[in-house]
Amino acid sequence: MARKFLYFVAVCIVAIIAGAIALSIWSREATEIAFVPRGEFVEQQPLAANAYQDPAMWYSRPGLGTNDPARYQPAIAQTVSAPSDRPASPEAPAAERSLEGRNPLSSAGSLAGEAADAQAVPDFAVFFVPPTSYIQAGGDWNAALDDESTDNRARLFLKGIASPFNRADELWAPRYRQAAAGAFLTDKPEAQQAIDAAYADVAQAFDYFLASVNPDVPIVLAGHSQGAAHVLRLLREKVAGTPTEARIAAVYAPGWPISVEHDLPALPLPACAAPGQTACLLAWSTFSDNGDPQMIMRRYEATVGYDGERRGDGPILCVNPLTGGVNGAAPADANLGTLVPDASLSRGELVRGVVPARCGADGLLYIGDPPDLGPGVLPGGNYHVYDIPLFWKNLQEDVIARVKTWTTTRTS
Repeated sequence: MARKFLYFVAVCIVAIIAGAIALSIWSREATEIAFVPRGEFVEQQPLAANAYQDPAMWYSRPGLGTNDPARYQPAIAQTVSAPSDRPASPEAPAAERSLEGRNPLSSAGSLAGEAADAQAVPDFAVFFVPPTSYIQAGGDWNAALDDESTDNRARLFLKGIASPFNRADELWAPRYRQAAAGAFLTDKPEAQQAIDAAYADVAQAFDYFLASVNPDVPIVLAGHSQGAAHVLRLLREKVAGTPTEARIAAVYAPGWPISVEHDLPALPLPACAAPGQTACLLAWSTFSDNGDPQMIMRRYEATVGYDGERRGDGPILCVNPLTGGVNGAAPADANLGTLVPDASLSRGELVRGVVPARCGADGLLYIGDPPDLGPGVLPGGNYHVYDIPLFWKNLQEDVIARVKTWTTTRTS
């Protein structure tokens, strides 16, 4: 049954409902009609060679201080629900009762929050590619860099989905001319042109990132949805076979389908099999147990994998964010904290012990009975827009563990 306290999460990201449908690359004809651009693709001018030297070209980067949305650190809720090995229900409503009558701002998040002693965390650098925040119906194939609405949404999203990586010594998230949400809903050639144009900006930002960060520290690559797609392409085109490959502590690519048969073998890194493993990849796509992923699976089967073959009905890669390894299951009490923003979206808390997770035979990540998140849940019980907030604290700890292992193995 419903876990109504998670409704606050829906408030935080309801603005990208339409974009998330597109980013999932699976939708019905009505969504395609609404969001696929109708005009011709207009090739954009390449960015200046030194474009990413400008701090204004970054949503997150060293030196932004409190203006950096990805540096947000929410506090842990003072009231903790009783551990449970199953989702909340009418028979076991402890998680819901734990929040009744309590001000969600009782413990305000901050840049420091409850983060560990900086001396206990090795230096590392993160390159995080934001998801689509350009969701204008009937707009151009790519966002403009001066689109204020796109920028404002991006900063809001990064506060919730890039912040698990906030213990990094350097955390970078570039502005780029994103492909329109509708580009992921159609096979029109203009769609691939738009995606390629967006990737060109991301690749240029990544080159600047590599030239700027300490050459001796490990690197974490991360992104969600469209951002995850660009990260995987960076991995194939900019990292594989280069000295950078040896510096990759982990890659986080939730919200993008990776075929175990047709995609994973073409990537230079394997899926993460255990917590603390390095040089590996994490990805998952979240659904409720009673969800219907058939619409998604049909579209997935028809798409072409990185090996040039149709993906077919083989499983999607599922690395369980609660266990840190491929497949498997974990009860709700293994969840260290789901991000619950307040109504103003300016602060929030981490509520633990509420959302379980198990990888199904199809490779989708299932979270038990469907939480009541309002209109932000996509058709078929698809919790795409919640892939990261549902497991916020586990991800923060996961990346630290992998960076520590990388550092230890190279200094011992």
